[in-house]
Amino acid sequence: MNKVQILVIEDDEPVRNLITTTLKARDYHYIAADSGSSGIMMAASKNPDIILLDLGLPDMDGVEVIERIRSWTNTPIIVISARSEDSDKIAALDAGADDYLTKPFSVEELLARLRATQRRLAFMQPENERPAVFCNGNLKIDYSAGCVFMGEEELHLTPIEYKLLCVLSQNMGKVLTHRYLLENVWGSSWENDVASLRVFMATLRKKLERGTGGPRYIQTHIGIGYRMLKVE
Repeated sequence: MNKVQILVIEDDEPVRNLITTTLKARDYHYIAADSGSSGIMMAASKNPDIILLDLGLPDMDGVEVIERIRSWTNTPIIVISARSEDSDKIAALDAGADDYLTKPFSVEELLARLRATQRRLAFMQPENERPAVFCNGNLKIDYSAGCVFMGEEELHLTPIEYKLLCVLSQNMGKVLTHRYLLENVWGSSWENDVASLRVFMATLRKKLERGTGGPRYIQTHIGIGYRMLKVE
């Protein structure tokens, strides 16, 4: 039996059965709730490792569920929703969701998102226990020295580029919205700052991905934000 426990919060019975049957077939331990209030209670009492959450619940909006759960835990939340507008994705991610899967979805994609989340869980540590050096593929960040290396070559980053890279690396695998990055790097979330964010991100990517033949470390989610990918 997979040691990871997954809480499924989904009111649509056929979809809930599809998810739980898939989890059972892959030896995941799971619990299920059919409303936002019962899901919040289970999240508090059962302390699951990962939460799969529908946004269109009968008693409250899923974004409110995310906000309530985020008030006491950083448990990864993967939204599974029929809402496909960028505004809905941004609202869920800004509220604290870690990933967003749009219905209809394939079972294999759901399992891939779960595996990615499990890898991130294995990497995550309390801040005071984080290693002083971050490594991902050829990328190495020495947080204590404030230095960044690609292989043996030291990269010369501006202060903004360095801070962006640190925020992305400390949330590897998680989609970070424009708003989140602006608040954590610039200390503001003005819409007109998004253009500046794109410029700094473009220069950072050029320095990270020079000669690699394509983007390897940072993935763009158009209209939403950016994610640092795990590089083997």
